This record gives sequence, structure tokens and C-alpha cells, in this order.
Amino acid sequence: MSDKVYNVLFICTGNSARSILAEGLMNHLGAGRFKAWSAGSHPNGTVNPFALQTLATWRMPTDGFRSKSWDEFALPGAPALDFAFTVCDNAAGEVCPVWPGQPMTAHWGVPDPAAVEGTDVQKAKAFMDTAITLKRRIELMLSLPLNSLVGMSLQREIDQIGKTGV
Repeated sequence: MSDKVYNVLFICTGNSARSILAEGLMNHLGAGRFKAWSAGSHPNGTVNPFALQTLATWRMPTDGFRSKSWDEFALPGAPALDFAFTVCDNAAGEVCPVWPGQPMTAHWGVPDPAAVEGTDVQKAKAFMDTAITLKRRIELMLSLPLNSLVGMSLQREIDQIGKTGV
């Protein structure tokens, strides 16, 4: 068993909902084996309150989240990333910066819960549904034998995870 901590970046366009949920889930479920961040190609500058409410429902920390640009993770001194996941279809089609660490990348797209219109109950359900999908995918990733999977076999596994739980 390795003591390595894997650095993970979750990317979405606005960095206000899906990527925030994924960051919170990975940091909690990764239990010190993974350090996650989130960023956006065009961050909207605010974190959606329903994202924080969803994390709080699962008794996960809700402080310290902020909507930020992915450019922060391409600067000198940024953490060397092991994995970078896009969680929205718009970000998946954009040209990403060159990340320190040359991380493995995969698309784990999920519907945008912030786009749901309706009552607060309907919005909260959309956020919970998105969080459940992301949680399943993160749990699948956490179950991978990362120490023994390398190169193409690891890439195949993380790509496949993005096709599950939808």
C-alpha cells in the first residue's frame, strides 16, 4: 500500500455546482488518500447554495469552497495533478490548460442541477440526484487498485467510470 496522496481536479464551466459537489465528495470519501479541488473554465464567482446544502445533508464540510478559474491550476507552484475530470459537457469540449503533473483525464459528465427550474424541493432533488451519481463514480474510482493499474489500463478504468451511474 502506497502513502501517495493523489491530486484530483474536477472541472466544469461555472464551477458553482457539479464540480463543487465532486470536490467535496472526493475530499470526504478519499479519506486523506485523495486531495480534490474544483475549477471552471469560466467561473461564475459564486457557489450554488444547493450544492453546499447537499453536502451538508450528508454531514460533509461546506466551508472553504469557492468558484475559481482553472488557470490557477496551471500556474507555477500549483499542485501536480494525478487526475483531471470534466463533469459538464461544455468543459469537456474546451481546450484545457497544460496541467502540472500531466494528469490522466476523463469525462464524467452529469446533468446540470443548477439548470433545473421549479420549487426549492425540486431543485434540491436535482442536486441530490447529481451528487448520488458523482458519489457512485468516486466510490468506483476509490475501489480501483491504483498501485497496480498503470497507463492504458488505468485510463480505460477511469473512462469507464464516466459511463456509469447516469
